[in-house]
Amino acid sequence: MREELVRLILERLDRDADAIREDFARDKGVTAHYTAIDALLPDDIARRIAAAFPPNDEMRLLSSFRERKHTSKSLERYDPLIADITFAFQDDRVIKKVSELTGIKDAVGDPHLYAGGISAMAPGHFLNPHLDNSHDGEQKHYRVLNLLYYITPEWRPENGGNLELWDVDVTRPVEIPSLFNRLVLMGTGDKTWHSVNKVKADGTRRCISNYYFSPHSPNGYETFHVTYFMARPEQKFRRLITRFDSDLRTYLRKIKKDGFAKKDIYESGDTARR
Repeated sequence: MREELVRLILERLDRDADAIREDFARDKGVTAHYTAIDALLPDDIARRIAAAFPPNDEMRLLSSFRERKHTSKSLERYDPLIADITFAFQDDRVIKKVSELTGIKDAVGDPHLYAGGISAMAPGHFLNPHLDNSHDGEQKHYRVLNLLYYITPEWRPENGGNLELWDVDVTRPVEIPSLFNRLVLMGTGDKTWHSVNKVKADGTRRCISNYYFSPHSPNGYETFHVTYFMARPEQKFRRLITRFDSDLRTYLRKIKKDGFAKKDIYESGDTARR
């Protein structure tokens, strides 16, 4: 099935290649270049993927002042269709096509899902404004692109759980609804603040996340930081706390490059096309 998914993704990207390329490059008043591609896959296949998504209680719950969501990289535990769609985005042909559309040079994938995997957000879940970690796990390549594929049928903008992209001062967001069968391509760097607003409706907002890396800094200069959180504009005191927390975690990571915790990566090794 993975090979079929790769074919379908490439066909969809080719169909609107010029529009995707132009929209991604256009300045939209936020710090990240991005574009949203709707109806990525045929509706019946997208609904099969949605039906195969694991229940929340089979995933890890992350809960702190930074974020609240369920996540997993243990794809071998679930319906094979989940691994197939996740790693379809890591196929060399898809990476090459996406790189052409976004202008990213020498992009490489993330076969161990160091930064990727699946996530689910239930009512009240959120992800505060943050900058993504600047590098891969070995600090050899820069993180340059997020690929976010939303897979909850009939999800509506008013449900919340929508992607937010911010201006440089993190005061005014642009909201990109997490609509079913939508793929968002979003560039990432040291000023690309983004978040997910709180889920307000019953149900679960589901996402399949993939990331690309490159030896070239997206900022045009050398930099390093861990995932750097900031609270929302109205949470002024929490902003002070999150800044201290992020600075401390970045400092500690510079001291110990492999981190202090066990790496949360996909270890099956079964990333070959099927």
